[in-house]
Amino acid sequence: MNNFDLSIETYLSHIHFGHLATKSLEAFASLYTFKGLVLLPLLWWLWFEPNARREWRREVVIATAFSGVIALFLARLLTHWLPFRVRPVYSTILHLQFANSANRGVGLMDWSSLPSDHAMLWMAIATGIFLAAPRIGLLALLYAVFFICAPRAYLGLHYPTDLLAGAAMGIAITVTATRDAIRARIASPALRWIERHEAPAAMVAFVLCAELVMQFDELRDLASGLIKHI
Repeated sequence: MNNFDLSIETYLSHIHFGHLATKSLEAFASLYTFKGLVLLPLLWWLWFEPNARREWRREVVIATAFSGVIALFLARLLTHWLPFRVRPVYSTILHLQFANSANRGVGLMDWSSLPSDHAMLWMAIATGIFLAAPRIGLLALLYAVFFICAPRAYLGLHYPTDLLAGAAMGIAITVTATRDAIRARIASPALRWIERHEAPAAMVAFVLCAELVMQFDELRDLASGLIKHI
């Protein structure tokens, strides 16, 4: 345990808000409504909003959605590849009492905390929004930091370095995918296909966004269950 994580988590564990505030933070940390259903609709807004650089913006939106999928997939792989890191709220070494310790359950006990898949995915999406429309994108980045990432540190679900590492990788993935040379290879062909096949493209976009909102959790659980019974 490094001093940076230890000092911040120790400080946060001593901050206990009222019951309503704590429940609100738990809702922000756990409910899809306050994550994907806030940020992904902004991508749809950018897609349909009239703009002088409409084609470029749509390519950025496509590259951003692609980045989100890659970020989430990579985050899940890294939790298995990297050394296991127990979450602060479950640590028997830290002896810290977080605000939600009584309701922490066991759902994430066997899931390594490094890196944060939430930070990785939603910072990737927020970065794409920022690149396509800086003003609304700045609000998206602030939302991702204060309403998606910060509650997870406060509740002991992640160490600060889990969140910083996830955020840095998510940002890097989107910045890379939206560069002209890479975006031209990924997004331009996809945009041509979307323009030729609007109906199936809308269906695919809906399904993809729905799965991103749920972070592919149900598909992952289904696949895990099938593998266990094969």
